[in-house]
Amino acid sequence: MNPVIGLDIAKGESKGQVFLDKGKPHGKSFNVVHTDAGLNQFLELLRTVEQTAGGVAPIVIFESTGHYHAPISQFLDKQNYTYVLVNPLIAHQAKKSSLRKVKTDALDAYHLCELYYKEEFEPYKRRGVYLLNLRNLTRQHESITGLYVQTKLQFQAVLDQVFPEFRGVFGDLYSKVSLRVLYEFPTAQTVLDVPEPELAERVAEYCPSRSDRWSATKANQVREAAIRNPFRGSKLESHVFSLNMYIKMLFQYQEHLSALENMIDALALEIEEYQIIQSIPGIGGKIAATIISEIGEVDRFNHPKKLVAFAGVDPRVFESGKFKATVNRISKRGSSGLRHTLFVAVLCCLRKTGSRRLKAFYDRKREEGKAHKVAVIACVNKLLHWIYVLLKRREAFQDTP
Repeated sequence: MNPVIGLDIAKGESKGQVFLDKGKPHGKSFNVVHTDAGLNQFLELLRTVEQTAGGVAPIVIFESTGHYHAPISQFLDKQNYTYVLVNPLIAHQAKKSSLRKVKTDALDAYHLCELYYKEEFEPYKRRGVYLLNLRNLTRQHESITGLYVQTKLQFQAVLDQVFPEFRGVFGDLYSKVSLRVLYEFPTAQTVLDVPEPELAERVAEYCPSRSDRWSATKANQVREAAIRNPFRGSKLESHVFSLNMYIKMLFQYQEHLSALENMIDALALEIEEYQIIQSIPGIGGKIAATIISEIGEVDRFNHPKKLVAFAGVDPRVFESGKFKATVNRISKRGSSGLRHTLFVAVLCCLRKTGSRRLKAFYDRKREEGKAHKVAVIACVNKLLHWIYVLLKRREAFQDTP
């Protein structure tokens, strides 16, 4: 016998179906509650199915559903049961094979069991704890960075209505000194109401590492910006409140991002693959950490083309009869986070300080008449092949064109 249990994962509860062999469903559908008591009942069911199947342990098959399947997968790992994690796209196509348009959780679990016997699935290869933690940290960093960028844009919109001439006073508008000065003196009138020597003292307090001359120069520039400011006499209480609120948010995001970067650096140093990917010129620590955390163990892929497909940069092919499509875009079916990071990595590698080999490959594609983005995607494909070989051989990158 070849027993299998299909689970349709949901939030806090799953629906299951048992098959003892192909075309032989066993019993009715059942529920699995994602609690200690519910998982213990599921364990009793697993042992019962194993006894019924003549001592053959059942394989559990379920879809990858974000973090909802985590309790089930962790429980099965702890109990040493083999399970198959299915791509939702594959499971969706299998569910569409039925002629009847009926959609229930019990039927979905039934279809997963049938899918197991139709396809040849490999057991899910669990990722290491370091890589899982690193992936969570890099994804959190990416999420907070997106919020940070949106807050910057909203902050700039309010600043343009309150104190637009403040731009350019400091080299970095979002530096701590710049934001602190703007938080204390949010309008041109508040700047003009303070004597210039006192303003210079405040700037010096915010940046004690600089000289008094630099502080006096910046205070003078802030005052000149206040004189040029067109909204000097306007009543902008609501805008000032919004401006101060955004400054506080920017400080918080900067603090969180700095803490996450320190944690990512400390964790990435424990992973050998991190150093290997970082040996490619142009790829920095943050990009290398994101790439290795999204790829996971390279042993999960027995060919570089599978890694390319996992990243979603493999070309879509469409042929029918004598027709063969000449314009083929990438599939975008894999990890969007990995795909985006690789795109940024290629742009970094194409700089003057980046990889000469990748730059030569890009120039060759451009000479063939490829558009810029097409050439960049080709570089992403090439970079993935290099990463696959480097991780397999445990070697550093040799940038010799």
